Amino acid sequence: MWRSLAWEALGASLGYVISTFVILMVGLSIGLAVTFVIAIPLVWFTFLASAQLGRMERSRAAALLDVNLAWPHAPFAPGNWWSRLRQRVTSASRWREIAYLAVGLPLLGTLGVIVLALWTASILLITLPTYVTHLPGRSADLGLLRLHPGTGVIVGLALGVVVFACLAPRATVTLAALNRTVVRWLLGSHDRSGLVRRVDELEVSRGAAIDSAEAERQRIERDLHDGAQQRLVALAMDLGRARERFDTDPERARQLVDDAHEEAKAALAELRDLARGIHPAVLTDRGLDAALSAVVSRCPVPVTLAIDVPKRPPPAVESAAYFVVAEALTNVAKHAEATRAQVTIALQNNRLVVEVHDDGVGGADASLGSGLSGLSDRVSGLGGWMRVLSPTSGPTSVMVELPCGS
Repeated sequence: MWRSLAWEALGASLGYVISTFVILMVGLSIGLAVTFVIAIPLVWFTFLASAQLGRMERSRAAALLDVNLAWPHAPFAPGNWWSRLRQRVTSASRWREIAYLAVGLPLLGTLGVIVLALWTASILLITLPTYVTHLPGRSADLGLLRLHPGTGVIVGLALGVVVFACLAPRATVTLAALNRTVVRWLLGSHDRSGLVRRVDELEVSRGAAIDSAEAERQRIERDLHDGAQQRLVALAMDLGRARERFDTDPERARQLVDDAHEEAKAALAELRDLARGIHPAVLTDRGLDAALSAVVSRCPVPVTLAIDVPKRPPPAVESAAYFVVAEALTNVAKHAEATRAQVTIALQNNRLVVEVHDDGVGGADASLGSGLSGLSDRVSGLGGWMRVLSPTSGPTSVMVELPCGS
């Protein structure tokens, strides 16, 4: 209630000034339209100033009315200054903004003056006993009622308490609700294209996630076929030949068993590596810090690791962050020719922020179908974003933001 009262007090004091300025600028622009050349800079300045004043009002509404409004104006299409001016003049959201500044503010400000008058009157009535004897005629003239010391002062005090405790707060809250409605209608966005764009982005990110999952499945299938499966086939063949030679050639059979043992160990190692590529157990058990410490220790390039994550993010987000860092460090080791790298992870405002920076030669491009492209699809599928900054002369920074929910 007190923030609503602050909103109404500021509106009552600023509304008329802002309204007068905007009406003057619009009037001058229309009045000088016949000259055209003089009107153009005035029109430009009017829309520019209105946009900044509208931004200020949206900030004031967010602070005092708990109304959070996004920027309602569509981005400018490519073009010259004349094209941008035409887009401003034909924008319905900008005209609603001007209507709020020119008409809405003074009307709401007038209602705010009435509410402030109620609060002032209640305070004057409550404090009436302290000054009634100093008034002309030793009484307070309220128009329809004259209050004298004694019974009249008691009536005035009771009336002041009622206004202060009931009428003024109710009027303040009711006017604040009206202000919220007007602000949302005139300063908010009525364009559903933003929602449509968001739906399109979600469709694209869902498709990217599906493609990424399919590519991952094919990679696992290929790794199993070309690696562990071939070793297990060789293992079975060696054991079969060894069984056939146990009686006739024990030494050769022993050698085949030794070879099969080595193949078994190699197959187990490949399966462990493959499982680590799917989802390392240490990540599930101990979180990002422990899992990435193991990744950093295996990297041939010196890496500084800084993790500030007070609480564990969701498993999908944690897994995505792990693979971003692992793939980025793999690229650093293979292609960057770097002397050092730095990994920074922090949890800020329910978003996990990941940055991998190296001092290498640069030139990394996620759009060329590399491992970074698959990571970008994984991140997009979770509603996050990924950027790779890698000029040809270096350095390279891979930056990722992932939403962690509420």
